[in-house]
Amino acid sequence: MNTQMSHLAPIAQGQPTPPKPEITGVLTIISPKPGVTLEQVMKIMPAEIRATVPLYLDGKIQQWFTRGDGRGAIFILNCKDVAEARALIESLPLSKGNLMEEQFIPLGPLLPLGILLRDSPANK
Repeated sequence: MNTQMSHLAPIAQGQPTPPKPEITGVLTIISPKPGVTLEQVMKIMPAEIRATVPLYLDGKIQQWFTRGDGRGAIFILNCKDVAEARALIESLPLSKGNLMEEQFIPLGPLLPLGILLRDSPANK
């Protein structure tokens, strides 16, 4: 049996403990700390851009977005865990300047999709 599918057994049997997916990335949300002004952020922004572009070109930043409310950025990082993502973000100028709040959410494959494979005619 596929190891990812074996993680689905508790869900399929109605048990309340969901399986933990393999971490394949980290969603990171950064926004200015309360009281930090746009002027403070913009003063450091050229250095922030110079530091983030190489991370994108090296594949560490998979995707990056501006928040729709204009209050920061969202990165999907190619990191194996939150500790690696935190170290990467905290090395950037805005974080070093203690201007940003950071939120880290580990990401992994959507494990319930394995049910489709388990129940497919090819596996019967």
